[in-house]
Amino acid sequence: MAVVIRMMRAGAKKRPFYRIVVADSRRQRDGRFVEILGYYDPLTQPYSLKVNEEKARLWISKGAQPSDQVASLLRPKGIIAASASKPARPAAAAATKAPVKRAKPRKVTDRKAKNRAARVKKQATPKKPKPKKK
Repeated sequence: MAVVIRMMRAGAKKRPFYRIVVADSRRQRDGRFVEILGYYDPLTQPYSLKVNEEKARLWISKGAQPSDQVASLLRPKGIIAASASKPARPAAAAATKAPVKRAKPRKVTDRKAKNRAARVKKQATPKKPKPKKK
């Protein structure tokens, strides 16, 4: 089970309030979670952030991966090291990647697809100016 530390949205419409939770990565954002670590309120000036640092460090030591947003909130508190970020992909690996072979476009047999294709083609071709009459 891949465990992540992420934010779970709560609060009313246009009034966001987030709980910082430990959850299974396969679960939906606001679904079942393992434990609540704290909360984040972006609407207060300055924003409110309360995190149980002991529990957060414990989960990170067990291998829980914080999301990008949670990591950016935990760095100033010193829970995550400032240099701790996702490892960059080596440039050599990206360069050696084989080119993607594109498949030929399928023949359009569906009536709706034909109409859609005609609209796209019509939009793509610029209108020709009409000759002026003398």
